[in-house]
Amino acid sequence: MRRNGFRAYGRFLRAAFAVNVKSVLEYRVNFFIQFFGMMLNNAAFAAFWAVLIARAGAVGGYGFDDVMFVWGLVSTSFGLAHIVAGNVRMLGRIVMEGGLDVYLLQPKDVMVNLLASRTVVSAWGDFAYGFIVLALLPGTNAASVALFCAMAVPGAVVFAATFAAAESLAFFMGNSQAIASALSEFMLSFSLYPEGVFGRSYRWVLYSLVPSAFVAFVPLRIFRSMDWKLLPLLWLVAAAYAFLSYWLFCLGLRSYESGNRMDTRL
Repeated sequence: MRRNGFRAYGRFLRAAFAVNVKSVLEYRVNFFIQFFGMMLNNAAFAAFWAVLIARAGAVGGYGFDDVMFVWGLVSTSFGLAHIVAGNVRMLGRIVMEGGLDVYLLQPKDVMVNLLASRTVVSAWGDFAYGFIVLALLPGTNAASVALFCAMAVPGAVVFAATFAAAESLAFFMGNSQAIASALSEFMLSFSLYPEGVFGRSYRWVLYSLVPSAFVAFVPLRIFRSMDWKLLPLLWLVAAAYAFLSYWLFCLGLRSYESGNRMDTRL
């Protein structure tokens, strides 16, 4: 029964993804503008670090290749999270506006249905950019690409779970946009800078409340040594954050009050 349930959700996610892709490609000009616009934005960041490291040398123990790998992996993980779970940073607003009602009336899990019902156009640019960066790094081969992909997926799960948990505070606080936005910015900012620039007294935050370490710092260590034995750690951490995020959402859902909105999904 459980296996059939997983298959049913797999089919549902594939169908939701296909619908989202079709809706995005309906406005192709807008899609390509946002796609390439995001890639150019990311390229500007790479240029900044190239100049900085060329003049100052390694920063926080990171050379240019290290910075680019982290940026590429974070970009792909972030993009994947918002391609598959495009509503993850809209969750709080949907709860506040009473828009959750339409999902409560459908047979699939409320949180899965809600998150998967939208894709973010610009996230496709983020997703592709990471692979372009990886292709340009020296020594890239089939094994490194496979390891990159194997680490990008749990990274995407950590991103989505963390953002969803922050947005779920709307069940308890009402308007939690300030906290959710701050956490999103902190996680992205901390992920894109070398771990060495942060003092040891602050690093515990990066391994707990703002889990940037598991989408950037730990993957870099694994990639440097090409040690597949450490990969299960990332998947285990991602599963733990996903479970906690789901638990917090379900806890908040118990106190949710209908907004009496007459919405439909086509």
